Amino acid sequence: MSAAQLLVVLDGTIVNIALPSAQHALGMSDGDRHWAITAYALAFGGLLLIGGRVSGAVGHRRTFLIGLAGFAASSALGGAAVNPLMLFGARALQGGFAAALAPAGLSLLTTTFTQAHERGRAFGVFAAVGAGGSAIGLIAGGLLTEYAGWRWCLYINVPVALLAALGITLVPADRPIAGRGRLDVAGALLSLAGFAAVVYGFTRAEPLGWGSAQVQALLVGGTALLAAFVVVEIRAAQPLLPMRVLLHRARAAAFCAITLMFVAMFGFYLFMSYYTQTVLGYSPVRAGLTLIINALATLAGSMLIAGRLHGRVRPAAVIVPGLLTAAAGMLVLTRLSAAGTDVFAVALLPALVLTGLGLGCVMPPTAGLATEGMRGHDIGAASAAYNAAQQLGAALGTALLNTLAASATATYLASRPHSRPDAAVVHGYTTALTVACVILLAAACLTLALFTTRHARPSKPRTGARG
Repeated sequence: MSAAQLLVVLDGTIVNIALPSAQHALGMSDGDRHWAITAYALAFGGLLLIGGRVSGAVGHRRTFLIGLAGFAASSALGGAAVNPLMLFGARALQGGFAAALAPAGLSLLTTTFTQAHERGRAFGVFAAVGAGGSAIGLIAGGLLTEYAGWRWCLYINVPVALLAALGITLVPADRPIAGRGRLDVAGALLSLAGFAAVVYGFTRAEPLGWGSAQVQALLVGGTALLAAFVVVEIRAAQPLLPMRVLLHRARAAAFCAITLMFVAMFGFYLFMSYYTQTVLGYSPVRAGLTLIINALATLAGSMLIAGRLHGRVRPAAVIVPGLLTAAAGMLVLTRLSAAGTDVFAVALLPALVLTGLGLGCVMPPTAGLATEGMRGHDIGAASAAYNAAQQLGAALGTALLNTLAASATATYLASRPHSRPDAAVVHGYTTALTVACVILLAAACLTLALFTTRHARPSKPRTGARG
């Protein structure tokens, strides 16, 4: 299950590193190359809720295996692409199968590990892999592109999928969940269109700007579709996403924390990759290896802190300090400079450790809260909603923080026309990272407020509640 989680998260970043080489090899235009990233994000984000419902209806283990096989096959197809359209189609297929794989994996984790001590360890490992997957994707992307070729950034998924398939044989088969009525077709279409429009709007905000008519139409239209989706779900007899999954304060706190954490962290990964290569002059491999520090810190936070504290303290006692620790890491990065031999020891190293520890402390308890107390179809729905929150946070963070950085860089150059370009770029990064720090502080305050209100723990499900 952890290997499959690695596949889903890793593919959100590994292709970023390989994209310039793939563009040259396949003859992509500059205007079309973003589809290698966007196709995956749209299919994954748009189909997640449907994937969660399918997982409950077909069986979590069966859905997991179908998603795993499809993901491996589409990865091989993408690696063998002979033209841009073939690559874009393969990436869309990857996203679609990932939308089944991700909620099925979290649902299996929830139903397989039921004792507090084993749940803590299981969610710690699962979250560590998921949290470190983005950094691992950047590392693997650099190594594979340089030494094996860009196609191996896709082919590598096949052996990892085989490893995950071997591991899932140890998990007992589960039965499909009986339910009355048909699939909520209206809800499925609205969620698909709404999530896809919002995610696509975020991805286009970076190159086009937030004031672009296309971006505004996508975001407004997507929000309207999601609002209509909520109305449909409230009235549906068999809703795709029962509102009881979202309306409990503790679960809402978990969704809030993980969404805002991903907003901040995906901007962080982007800036660390750019800063180490364009400002410090690191090679792609060295830049990727630098991020191993963050991945190791995430592993430590997930397994040694959050995993061990699971069931011993309230989730808020781990989540809120985790958000504050990550915010401290972002604050350290406001000291970045365009030159200096001590920048690694003074800024990069402590920031990589603090943000990794913070992310590692947030992921396991939020993943556990997302599905705690859920039964029947609600498990798949809650798992899908948790993954959707991460996807929206990642898309928003990349677009918002990169746009802020670009704007701050332009303003700096306009006011200091004779300054070094590197100094302007670093000013843009530190401005955006300051905003990321504020976002994490706000997340800590909002999460704490939701946890400290009355009835903030997940309630036991109603008997017969099927969704």
